[in-house]
Amino acid sequence: MSVRVRFLPDDVTINAEVGEALLDVADRAGVFIPTGCLMGSCHACTVELEDGDIIRACLTAIPSGREELIIHLFSDPTW
Repeated sequence: MSVRVRFLPDDVTINAEVGEALLDVADRAGVFIPTGCLMGSCHACTVELEDGDIIRACLTAIPSGREELIIHLFSDPTW
């Protein structure tokens, strides 16, 4: 099943498969999400879902049961 993933504020939309790693989807879309430890501890890859949930992109896969997933990217100058 395909899910439409929209990255804001860049307004880039790409289709992704359920279970695909969010960082891989962002990379295919040409969207940069900073990474550090790749284990979720450093919080470099923190993004916010449309519903306000804060997630670590390095630990997240595209979930099932949605037609669209909206990701709000943070701008942190330290990363």
